[in-house]
Amino acid sequence: MRPHQQSFRGKHLATPTTTCCYIFANVARDTLFRALIIAVVTLCVINVVRLIGGGSRRGVTTMAWRSSGSSNAALIKNLATNGLIDSERVKNAMLSVDRAHYAPSTPYEDSPQPIGFGATISAPHMHASACESLLPFLHRSVRVLDVGSGSGYLTHVLANLVKPDGTVIGVDHIQGLVDLATKNTAKSAEGRDLLESKRMQFIKADGRLGWREGGPYDAIHVGAAAVEAHQPLIEQLKAPGRMFIPVEEGYGQNIWVIDKKEDGGIERKKLFGVRYVPLTDAPNG
Repeated sequence: MRPHQQSFRGKHLATPTTTCCYIFANVARDTLFRALIIAVVTLCVINVVRLIGGGSRRGVTTMAWRSSGSSNAALIKNLATNGLIDSERVKNAMLSVDRAHYAPSTPYEDSPQPIGFGATISAPHMHASACESLLPFLHRSVRVLDVGSGSGYLTHVLANLVKPDGTVIGVDHIQGLVDLATKNTAKSAEGRDLLESKRMQFIKADGRLGWREGGPYDAIHVGAAAVEAHQPLIEQLKAPGRMFIPVEEGYGQNIWVIDKKEDGGIERKKLFGVRYVPLTDAPNG
């Protein structure tokens, strides 16, 4: 056996060929490892975005990312361009409410944002979807209930859609969120006018029970995932009337549109899968 071919147990003598192969193997191994790490991190980021809660629609995640903008006008324009806003009424209503007054950080990202108290402001594309769905029932003199009003953003947008004579009542079970929504709305002259005229109100109450004192309602929006389409909410719908509500089903959640017909009959339609924070009791303390 020639010297460069001599081998020992568990060890080979180095040659130019074996050295090159060794380097190549290590580079390939490191490259594969880095690719694996990047893939895992990417999947984690995607799942965090989908599971963060507060209103994100499954199936439009990539388009939603593309809808983000550098300003409120850019955000709304992108939502419209990507087909997430169809109506000029919805577009104009959202344009007139600066999301920066309601989202404490990155307000023009099309994603849910934490607002404190364990709550979130839903992604703008979900607000747009809710408005588009309820639009046939949003006229100038109707009454609207916004359950889980949170930051107050969508309550303000809905109030714009029922001007000049309509009324929107935002209900939340945490006093801190009721105060926050009122404070956020008062940041604009339009918002202050709506509050002072009582055409937009924020009330502390268990949203699962609705707010009978202000009903019946032409439209009800629910901004957190319910364990069911709560009967008190259906009862507080006018005939005709419509409710937009995320409902927990098994391990997932789906948006349901529930219509009460003129004769009092109920029609239910499942739209799409979502991820929302749950509609629950107020936290202790």
